[in-house]
Amino acid sequence: MHPYHDRRQRLTQLIRERGGGVAVIATAPEVIRNRDAHYPYRWDSYFYYLTGFTEPEAVLVLSVDGSGAESRLFCRDKNEEREIWDGYRFGPQLAREKFGFDHALSIDKLDEELPRLLADRPAIFSAIGADSAHDARIARWLNSVRGQARAGVSAPAQVFEIRSLVDDMRLIKDSHEIDIMRRAADISAAAHVRAMRASRPGRFEFELEAELEHEFRMGGSKAPAYGSIVASGRHACVLHYRANDARLTEGELLLIDAGCELDGYASDITRTFPVSGRFSGAQRTLYDIVLEAQQAAIAATRPGMRFIDPHNAAVKVLAQGLIDCGLISGPLDTAIESGAYRRFYMHRTGHWLGMDVHDCGDYREPGEPATGSEKPWRILRPGMVITEEPGLYVRAADDIPRHFHDIGIRIEDDALVTESGCEILTGKVPKAANDIEALMQS
Repeated sequence: MHPYHDRRQRLTQLIRERGGGVAVIATAPEVIRNRDAHYPYRWDSYFYYLTGFTEPEAVLVLSVDGSGAESRLFCRDKNEEREIWDGYRFGPQLAREKFGFDHALSIDKLDEELPRLLADRPAIFSAIGADSAHDARIARWLNSVRGQARAGVSAPAQVFEIRSLVDDMRLIKDSHEIDIMRRAADISAAAHVRAMRASRPGRFEFELEAELEHEFRMGGSKAPAYGSIVASGRHACVLHYRANDARLTEGELLLIDAGCELDGYASDITRTFPVSGRFSGAQRTLYDIVLEAQQAAIAATRPGMRFIDPHNAAVKVLAQGLIDCGLISGPLDTAIESGAYRRFYMHRTGHWLGMDVHDCGDYREPGEPATGSEKPWRILRPGMVITEEPGLYVRAADDIPRHFHDIGIRIEDDALVTESGCEILTGKVPKAANDIEALMQS
């Protein structure tokens, strides 16, 4: 069975368990960049997850009751003139056949059909608040149905958030998704290796960004999964550095956080390496602490552990390393409880990864009662994909030894939780300091 059809069936069952109704999921709108030029189009992840359909101006409607369900795609009509200008369109008939919908209609019929489909239904399921124009359209449809009250027609009495249902589906990757994510990881790994080999003093950060994107494209990816971070020297201490315009300097480190998107799925890799191919003593000291922290996080990534456990394992190593370097004071438990380490490590060790680089899914265990003031963290299960990305960021300051000034280090890999542990999808990029130096000097 096609994965998109299977996902729609699973969502249909979740809607039926909640009493039935009509689900309305729209794809993302096109966005004007300036005047009549558009930003490159990227569909809505929820819509694509359920349809596999990549054209703009499309809406999925699932009508569900106790006796059955119907799927409808509303999409653009075939139009020879527009296809000359903008490219191929499936049109409703071919879209229905290729993507397995029960019905497909022109997007121009959406406002006419939706009040009819919503009539006498108990609830509507949609992405509430995701797009104000879509919310307004839903309000118009509901008001149209309410206007038929004297004829004995009732409007949906409840509105449910559809994303909360799909989030849990997306959190556990199926074999189709895992295969794509493995390929995306391989492409991104090759790009990072290319960037390491291309690094040398005098080049600009954006030149290394170009090396990454060249490899993404040559590997079959159409775009980065997010804005690439290519941060040299002190810029590596800026977590979401975006300028990518500085010149690489002898003796500095270069932090690259970049990954491609392939067939709608993200990869996410960070590597930090010396511009000139050799770590200095202080750089190597901090680098080895971060690498050990990542190894501890990976060891804690296995079924039955909580989402927070890899982070806690990494923090323990990072805090002890900072104590050993004299950057914070011990003992270890006090340094962790006081948060002293957060001056140099201020983010979590990972996040969900999938169609979005910061993918959907609750980080707390749904349905599990709170202990004290907060709900327990999510239990890791096979099929989940998380990142493992500890780091240290030491900005120049009067109380920091000069040899540690402006050193920013992060090491990040993508981990698929398996039945017995985890599989590192992005392991084809060297990360041991000796291996990085050997690669850059080969």
